[in-house]
Amino acid sequence: MTEHTGSGAPTARTGTRARRRALLVIFFLVGVGLASWVTRTPAIRDALAASTGEMGLVLFGLSVGSMTGILAAGPLVRRCGTKPVIAVSSGFVVAGLAVLGGFTALGTASGAFAGLLLFGLGMGCSDVALNIEGAEVERLADRPLLPLLHGTYSAGTVVGSLLGLAFAHAGIGVGWHLAGVAVLGALATTAAAPALPAGFGQERAAAGRGIGVAARQQIDLWTRPRIALIGCVVLGMALAEGSANDWLPLLMVDAHGFDPAMGASLFTAFAAAMTAGRFAGSGLVRRFGRAPVVRASALCAGIGIALVIFTGTPAVAVTGVVIWGLGTSLGFPLAISAAGDGDGDSTARVGSVATAGYLAFLVGPPMLGFLGDHFGLRYAMIVVLVLVGCAAATASAVRAPARDANGEAMTDA
Repeated sequence: MTEHTGSGAPTARTGTRARRRALLVIFFLVGVGLASWVTRTPAIRDALAASTGEMGLVLFGLSVGSMTGILAAGPLVRRCGTKPVIAVSSGFVVAGLAVLGGFTALGTASGAFAGLLLFGLGMGCSDVALNIEGAEVERLADRPLLPLLHGTYSAGTVVGSLLGLAFAHAGIGVGWHLAGVAVLGALATTAAAPALPAGFGQERAAAGRGIGVAARQQIDLWTRPRIALIGCVVLGMALAEGSANDWLPLLMVDAHGFDPAMGASLFTAFAAAMTAGRFAGSGLVRRFGRAPVVRASALCAGIGIALVIFTGTPAVAVTGVVIWGLGTSLGFPLAISAAGDGDGDSTARVGSVATAGYLAFLVGPPMLGFLGDHFGLRYAMIVVLVLVGCAAATASAVRAPARDANGEAMTDA
């Protein structure tokens, strides 16, 4: 669906620019919110007096919320359009930060679980809606823009992690820190959301369908080989990113002997490497093509993870963190861009592929926490390494679909 303006191309271009700016702001804020609590995970764990396995269960709240949001997002977009879905889900992100901070200050693990549940619900739902919007803006601009949008998200994680480091160094409690981020996020989202067009993604026929029916239609897309293979790419690359988001500070503290402040600093380095890779992504895709870039990214991520797992030298592990961040930077946005290719319902395709990414968030935290309790967090990451290898092996699926003599995308059913 395209924007409709009554005053010609200049107005349309202006509206598209405003739409892109709004997306940049919201992507940035989600990144700030995520990094704000990730960099404080050592402090959160200590405040909750949680073991590695218990912390995995707290993080399971993020996974459950994320998966619920991702499954509901596509049907909600069809029913309501992207604008209200983004606005409401951003409110859940903000509320989740406030709840997580408050119950961490009280030392209540169940309350921290609830905060991450809200945060994950908002993040999962907004992620699909934002990527649907981003894919449309990319189509209107006729050039790769999703790496830029995801790069802005990564820049937000850098800023959020730097704020987390500064607040931790200053001795500011997690509760006050996350409450402040929540207030600023609410103000910025309220200012940005009106620039998004009303009605985009909405289908009149969806009002008569239940969410369960629409969700089953999305899941049915997994019977299509190309969508399933793109999902495999997303699964591996999202787990590589998500495992770093959830566990990297603790991994570097527990496995390599860094102090908590340095562990948080290394997450900042990871986020900075991801940001650099994503900002370079559009140029790389134009020069080399999407599939070669995704394959090279997966291989790079695998090398970085292997260095962190198998080295006993702290300096080599730090190098591995940076390579890990560079490698994970482009897999997810380019797979989402690939899912949007072709004729037909791109909203359903983007939603189904993004589900694979959040499947990684669902199973990742408790699985790695359980394995970490039994084998050590370092060796639990071997699972991530294997799935990244699978992503490299299936990277050819992100090529644009073949077209027939009439210029229409050939079905991958």
